[in-house]
Amino acid sequence: MDVSSTMWIITIVATIGVLAVDFVIVALKPHEPSLREATIWVSIYVSLAVLFGLGLTVFVDGTTGGEFFAGWLTEYSLSVDNLFVFLLIMAKFAVPRDYQQKVLLIGIALSLVLRGIFIALGAEAIERFDWVFFIFGAFLVYTAWKLATADDGEEEFKENPVLRATARILPSTDEYRGASLITRIDGKRLVTPMLVVMIAIGTTDLIFALDSIPAIFGLTKEPYIVFTANVFALMGLRQLYFLIGGLLDRLVYLSYGLAIVLGFIGVKLILEAAHNNGVAWAPEIPILVSLSVILVTLTVTAVLSLMKSASMSKKERAGKAERVMSHPMAEEFLDER
Repeated sequence: MDVSSTMWIITIVATIGVLAVDFVIVALKPHEPSLREATIWVSIYVSLAVLFGLGLTVFVDGTTGGEFFAGWLTEYSLSVDNLFVFLLIMAKFAVPRDYQQKVLLIGIALSLVLRGIFIALGAEAIERFDWVFFIFGAFLVYTAWKLATADDGEEEFKENPVLRATARILPSTDEYRGASLITRIDGKRLVTPMLVVMIAIGTTDLIFALDSIPAIFGLTKEPYIVFTANVFALMGLRQLYFLIGGLLDRLVYLSYGLAIVLGFIGVKLILEAAHNNGVAWAPEIPILVSLSVILVTLTVTAVLSLMKSASMSKKERAGKAERVMSHPMAEEFLDER
């Protein structure tokens, strides 16, 4: 796929434009979105992603369109898993509900910038060194194994050096000052917890990109598809947070589904890298097969999760929610401050 500089500029400007509109909406009327509002916006973003993928299929070719859909579905499903950590961050930092949209929006915008840099570096490495795919593949298989064998109480993210540096360099207040990021007390300029949470969301999502970016490079070698799949997966994440936040504890098998997807892509990467390096028996897996595996796995995971959740008693759900709020990683997150 030959993507011109003009197309890149249009895509980046359109992304910035959507973020700007989102920011204006959130800034003018800070509020917690209703279920109806969140559903409408998530539907809009999903529809735009589908139209974009269909456009690639019609105006480029079916393979490119399939690569986009496979990459977008993978990134979107991984983003849903990330929402669990976002919920913990919001709860433990006691972010006011009316301002959680702003935190998510700026955190996601920061993540998009950092992911763009990460994608550019990854594309350059792949262009120069074919053996990088062996590393990506092995890393994804290892990640899949960790996901499949993780205990409920295991940490979802490790301590964040950026947050520790922020706490050392930028003294902060103990209380929020509305949606303000910076305030002045006794003549001293201090940051508020709002800024710390935004940094937490943005950098934590970047850490998750260590899994998702290699995964999507296993589905397509085209940087433009990698970037746009990430954009469409992240753009509706703010509204998705409010739409399914209360349902995350019901997706009890999500980690297993993601483990299967990441493991499959990891093996696919290793086999294709071996094939490109002269190993005759190593097959190249068509994108249609990859897309089918991702769709079937995520669908079965969702159905089984909802069936399992429906069989759980209210007492079991309450106990699970309590364990989530007392998660050790969240306590460590606060201790770091």
